This record gives sequence, C-alpha cells and structure tokens, in this order.
Amino acid sequence: MTGFLAGEGPRWFHIPAHRPFADDVARGLLDALDGQGPEALADALILTPNRRGARAMAEAFLRVAPGRAILAPQVRPLGDLEAGEPPFEPADLALDLPAGITPLRRRFELARLVAELEHLIPGGVAGAAQALEMADALGGFLDSLQIEEIEVGDKLAGLVDEAHADHWRAARRFLETALARWTQRLADLGLMDVAARRALLLRRLADLWEAQPPPRLVIAAGSTGSAPATRALLAAVARAPLGAVILPGLDTELDEAAWAVIDPQHPQSALKRLIAEAGLSTRHVPIWPASSGADAAGTARVRLINEALRPADATADWLSVIGTLRTPGHDGVAAGLSGLTRVRAAHEDEAATVVALLLREALETPDLTAALVTPDAALARRVAARLTRWGVIPENSVGMPLGLTRAGALASLMARAAADPLDPVALLALIKHPFARLGPARPLEASRGLLPAALRGPRARDWSALRDKADRISPEALALVARLEAIVGPLAETGDAPAARARALCVALEQLCDGGPGDPWLGAEGEALSRLLGALIRDGEVLPRTDAATFAELLNRLMAAETVRAPEATHPRLRILGALEARLVRADRVILAGLEEGVWPQAAPQDPFLSRPMRAALGLPSPEQRIGLSAHDFAQAACASEVILVDTERRGGSPAVKSRWLWRLETQAAGAGNSH
Repeated sequence: MTGFLAGEGPRWFHIPAHRPFADDVARGLLDALDGQGPEALADALILTPNRRGARAMAEAFLRVAPGRAILAPQVRPLGDLEAGEPPFEPADLALDLPAGITPLRRRFELARLVAELEHLIPGGVAGAAQALEMADALGGFLDSLQIEEIEVGDKLAGLVDEAHADHWRAARRFLETALARWTQRLADLGLMDVAARRALLLRRLADLWEAQPPPRLVIAAGSTGSAPATRALLAAVARAPLGAVILPGLDTELDEAAWAVIDPQHPQSALKRLIAEAGLSTRHVPIWPASSGADAAGTARVRLINEALRPADATADWLSVIGTLRTPGHDGVAAGLSGLTRVRAAHEDEAATVVALLLREALETPDLTAALVTPDAALARRVAARLTRWGVIPENSVGMPLGLTRAGALASLMARAAADPLDPVALLALIKHPFARLGPARPLEASRGLLPAALRGPRARDWSALRDKADRISPEALALVARLEAIVGPLAETGDAPAARARALCVALEQLCDGGPGDPWLGAEGEALSRLLGALIRDGEVLPRTDAATFAELLNRLMAAETVRAPEATHPRLRILGALEARLVRADRVILAGLEEGVWPQAAPQDPFLSRPMRAALGLPSPEQRIGLSAHDFAQAACASEVILVDTERRGGSPAVKSRWLWRLETQAAGAGNSH
C-alpha cells in the first residue's frame, strides 16, 4: 500500500473546512489505490455520518473520475446501520438481538405508559394528545441514556434532595417507574429501542475490529464522534492496518490556550473530545493528502471563521489575532471576507423571496451549483414553493410535514368533520378539496349553490335541517348533502378507541374520493398517510381512549412529525439541505439562512423531567452540546467560496435577534476596520 496507508500506527487525518470534503476523500482514495486494479477500490468500505453523506460520497467518485470506468466502493451510513448490510453481514453481529421497535409503535406504547402513570404527573394527563407530547419527552430522555450508554441503576433514587422543588421529586418518581415498566414492556414485545440497538451494534463492530482488524480498506469520513459508541468505532478504524479516519474541519491553528477552554457550544467541542479520547492532539492529525496545496483565499476564510468563533474566554486577544491575520502585503481579514455577503431581510417572506432569486440566478451561469442550507423547515418550504412556481424543482431534503400535503389536509378535514359534522367550514372544505369526488363529476356547481344558501347564516341543528335547506336550492344540492351525510355521519358512531377511529377515517376518505384520480393513497404523501393510519389501526389500541375532537388533535400531531419527500425529478444544480445533511455536500454558491437566535442555533430544549444539575448527576451531556454540533455545521458551510448569510429583522411578527455567529463575524470585521 502507498499514500496515506504507508505509515504505521493509528491514521487520523483532517480536511479543512474550505475544501470539498467528499471530492477530496474520493480523489485521495483513487490516488492511493492507483495501479492496484479496479477490485481494490470496489473492496473498500467508506463509513459516512448519514445517508445523505453516503449519497454525496458516491456522487463524488463520479465527479473525480470523469471518463474512467471504476467500480465504486461500498458506502454505508454510520447513523443508519442495520443488520443484514455490510459491514454487519459477514460478522453476524446482530443474530441474538431483538428487532428494533418502529418509531410510531414506540410513540404509541410510551403514550400508553404515560397515561397509566398519570397519577405520578402533577395535574395528570389531559387526553391522548397530551399523553403523546409527554411520551415524546420521555422518548427523548430514553434516547439520551441509550446514545450515551448510561446505566441508570439506582442513580435516580439519590438524584433529588430536599433542596429541590416538589415537581422535580414527582419527575424522579415518574422516571423510576417508567424506566422499569418500559424495560419490561420491551421484553414482553421481544423488541428493543433503536438507539440502544444501534449503539450496541457499533460497540460490537468496534470490539470485533479491535480483535480482528478488517482485511479490506476501511475509511470513516465526516463523523465528529458525538456518541461514545461512534468514537469507539472510529478509534478501531484508525488503528486497523488498512483503516483511516478523516475528520471534517478540524481547527489545527487554534492556540493551545484557546483550545484548552473550548466549551460545549464551540464548533470544535465534539472533535476535541474525540481526539482527546484517542490520546491525540491537533498536531497528530495531519491534513488529508488530497486536500493539501496552496489556497490562500480558502485558508483566509477558514482562519476568519475559526477566529470569529473562538471560545468566549479567549476573545480578549481578538485585536492581536486580527494583527496576525494581517501580514505585509496581505490583509487576511479582507481576503477572508471576500466572497462572503450578508443579507438582512425585513421578514421571513422577504427572506424566502431573496433566497429563491439567488438560487434561480445561479442557474444563469453554466455548471454553477447552488445550495440553501438552513434548519428552518418553514423557510425551506417557502423557497421551494417559489422555485416551483418558476418551473424549477430543487432537490429538497427538508421535505414537508404530512399535514401540509393534500392527502394530509384531507385527512385532517375529515377528522375535524367527525368531531363537528355540521361545521360549515369543514364541510365546504371537504367538498372543494381537489381529491373529492362525490358523484360522476366533481360537483362544483352544487357546492357553489350550497355555500350561500345552506351553510351561511344560522347553523343547521342536524342533518335533516341541512337537507331541508339544500332541497330548497336544487336536487343536486340535496344529493350532495345526502352523500356527505352518508360519509361523515357514521364517523360520529365510531367507538372511542383511536384504532377504530382511524379505521373509520380510512373508510370515509375512500368514499369521499370514490376511486377518482385524486386517490389519497397515491404518491409519496399517500404512502406516508397510509403508513401512519395503518400504524394507528395496527398499534393504536394501546393509546388512551379519545373523543372525536381529541382524536383530530392527535392525528394532527402525528402528521406534523411525519415528513414527506416527493421522489420527483429535481434540478441537478440546486439543493435545499438541512444543516447536518450539508456537512459533506459543497456547492459553488452556498446560502445560509435562518440565522436568528432560536432558529440557528436553536435554543437549548426544555426538559420536563430533569434540571441541569440532575442531568449532570446522571452523566448526560448538557443541552448546549447540540449548539456546538450546530456551530460546527455552520462553520463548515460558511467556508465555501461564495457564501451568502441571510437573517431577518422580524420573525413571526416580533423583532428577531441575529445569530450569535453573525454578531461575532460583524464584531471581528468592525474591529479590523472592514464593513461587509
């Protein structure tokens, strides 16, 4: 072996933030295996953080080897590894493990558990919808324990003393009971939590590769090692004779004093923990060979971003840092700001218009690629809608909540009609929905006549009164009301079990659409709706009993958590990505939007069960750790050659506070005498 595999010992490398990460990994691997035959590359295994990163890595090999016939390596996502896929397949690591519980069934089971333990919750639980909300919080707590591989044992018993408020003592009692019952429930079902299963699989793979190093080339690329099991696997890969780990955006220029005071909110916090556990320092992590070479503009941008985001305790010497950025004949601050633009919109709608125009304008330059990176799903949807109106459909990994699709909206309307069958707004919305087919043809004329005469004014007290109103309009209107009564009326007679209500809802939807071209089960949105309602029918018996209004609220909550990504043909040069998904993706023009406090970075989540001292006593990471991971993603994306930073003056009608990262960049630029 030659190239990066020539040396001995653990192999850790990094790729600077301004470099195209996936392309450099692919180029370096091709250079190292040059002359060893196509089977050498095909036998290699590359581990990426997620599925989007795996796709980006596979596409990179096509870009860096134009005109060459290659057998691409296997690319697998660390975050979604399952039994039956390499590298687990040959090792049989999961033969004795139960299957993972599906996300929807887990939510239902936890909601049932919360309802059973409502006597331990101050104020109780008001229905299935609130039980589901508490179940999500309980699920987040369980996930944290499993990802961090924390055995609670009897730690909860001594977690709260007399100094704590009563509600924390109640939360401790609830968690103790819920943990015991959930463990027993999973055993009864013969299942296990997905997070626990993934952590155990990664641990087993790490142990196997420590004892029996893989006989083929293994590259772990792009991970920051935020979970203990992931860090263990990365260390095993680095120590393997044919292994290497490539870190994204490691700051090797930060001085030792600043490195020592990095806190959980810093972009380098996860990488610092990773290399510290491996017994390394930044000087032991060389640059990936394919990423070396002179790039003054890119280096200046990286230095500018890293220094702007340096630890808060190390910002006292910012003026001296600015001095080091300026050398005779070279202004590093100006060079770093070159290609970096800031746009401040008045509100979210204006921001969406600006971003859409910037993306569309990029298509006027041949071969120029552009990407919007934002954690703001609502903004991403607005931008995608504007581009679609212009006949441009970008690749959109953010997707759309099921409740906002046509099929989801129809299901929500039908559930609302079940709660209030004579609600004139709901009935009219059902009639005018594009999927509705209440006869040989869609009854537009009848619905227009029904609206002013039958639905306006005092509400009908029952279906008979509504039929009388419609009969005075026309026979068509009367037939329409009779048809609606036949569809909506039986929903009120359904039992209180959510599974029974979901089954009746499916029947009503099929009757309303009557096999027309707007079938609610067609397409990506139809598949998502059928999967959700199917899970409710199959597993919803464990949910608390609900009335029709509570079921409608429950359905809306469930649909809000389901994301639909339409598999339609998209433009090859435009992407809309979430912050994590953009880590391994690079475009010529990168737009970072949603740069307001509470959006990017998101505020630390509120934990209804544990205070900060209680989390620390259990060994759970602080809520700010998520901010550090988000800061790393921002720093990576902000080092592209052309970057446009977008924030808004107002959000939701209220004044918005620009992101702390924007504040720091502006402060540093102003201190250097630059305005941008």
